[in-house]
Amino acid sequence: MQFGIFSVGDLTADPTTGTTISEHERINAITAIALKAEEVGLDVFATGEHHNPPFVPSSPTTLLGWIAARTETLKLSTATTLITTNDPVKIAEDYAMLQHLSDGRIDLTLGRGNTGPVYPWFGKDIRKGIPMAVENYHLLRRLWREDSVDWQGEFRTPLQGFTSTPAPLDATPPFVWHGSIRSPEIAEQAAFYGDGFFHNNIFWNTEHTEQMVNLYRQRFEHYGHGSADQAIVGLGGQVFMAGTEAEAKRRFRPYFDNAPVYGHGPSLEEFAEMTPLTVGTPEQVIAKTLTFADYAGDYQRQLFLLDHAGLPLELVLEQVEMLGRDVVPTLRAEFERRRPSHVPSDPPTHASLVAAGPDSAHRRVIPNEAVAAGADR
Repeated sequence: MQFGIFSVGDLTADPTTGTTISEHERINAITAIALKAEEVGLDVFATGEHHNPPFVPSSPTTLLGWIAARTETLKLSTATTLITTNDPVKIAEDYAMLQHLSDGRIDLTLGRGNTGPVYPWFGKDIRKGIPMAVENYHLLRRLWREDSVDWQGEFRTPLQGFTSTPAPLDATPPFVWHGSIRSPEIAEQAAFYGDGFFHNNIFWNTEHTEQMVNLYRQRFEHYGHGSADQAIVGLGGQVFMAGTEAEAKRRFRPYFDNAPVYGHGPSLEEFAEMTPLTVGTPEQVIAKTLTFADYAGDYQRQLFLLDHAGLPLELVLEQVEMLGRDVVPTLRAEFERRRPSHVPSDPPTHASLVAAGPDSAHRRVIPNEAVAAGADR
């Protein structure tokens, strides 16, 4: 099972000091957090994509490319890549390039985003968000799997004989997760293609998460990709740890109360009761996280949010250290102990997709004449 962290990249004043770091400092901090994740044995680092304050990660591939150059084993992902306001041609090019630069250590999570104004900024209509996500992904799949693409749709200009470059590494596109917190159409899309489904449940109650994941699982089986419990699922989470629960709450409460997303709403205790948020000891984080599989089934990726709401870098690095040292080893063992043998432990990786062979649906089809001509694909 893969464990890691994701960053939304917010730039928020530290409520305990009143100071706000610069965008430059925040970007460097995100990099430092990713490097720490690899150091302590975590599997995955994912960054969000935002184009509005108070967030800074507007270019995930640039950030992840820099992190890839400074790491060796860390898998890199997004949380999320905007499939609606980005041109699928540019997504195909950018993430294939990142795949080459990282030697295949990437996958990506596609989503519509949660910032309404971003649509008109990029000339898009938010009222067509769902059909745009569906159409754009269909084109993206073809660009990664066909050497020459003819295309005509509703949301971009037509393509005639278009070849996306570079081709995916080893003619094998990156694995794709479809991220959604509220749209059953996106769960359906993930199931139709046999892709992964990432439900970032940090704001949602157990019942909603169970409903969304079960829909995806049932439709995954319906489309013939395997049994429902073999569907590839990822979940979000949110933690803050200390030696005692009282100390964790004392230290985290000012950040929670002033967070840009949920601050000035429910109390910390109410929010922790309703959602996956755990503020307490590593043992409490372990106990609560293990309950996720009780309602979501045996799943393959668990990402935690640690660096938000103005938390200073040194405190975040302390949290990453505790996660890698005191939490993940036990979670890894316990989740695997309960997992049935026919259920995948990990989501697909570049190595496993390449090993699936040239007949895999994840491979790019290259015309014989191109191969004969020595085309570099």
